[in-house]
Amino acid sequence: MLTLSERAVKELNAFFADRERSAIRVYLTPPACAGQELVLALDTPDEEKDHVLEVEGFQFCVDKELMEAMQSVSIDLTPLGFEVTPAVELPALNREGSCGSCCGSCGTNH
Repeated sequence: MLTLSERAVKELNAFFADRERSAIRVYLTPPACAGQELVLALDTPDEEKDHVLEVEGFQFCVDKELMEAMQSVSIDLTPLGFEVTPAVELPALNREGSCGSCCGSCGTNH
């Protein structure tokens, strides 16, 4: 299941107001210093690998394994952009905002 806040629907309608609607992918970014994030991108669904959902007139595609792990997902609009939140917290997500220790410039040098 995928839910959109009213703010997210309004922003998506504004974005697609002057362009053709295409599918919106929910995906997990590759690993990096700050962990992984769930984000959105325009994409074409892969019928074999994706779970495809129609919500509020928009088509969303999510990798089947990712959707199974999340169980459901909600999308809201914040001052920083879209926030994609799974119903079940994914271990790969870093909600702390820390960059860890891969670069050494964010933490204390020992």
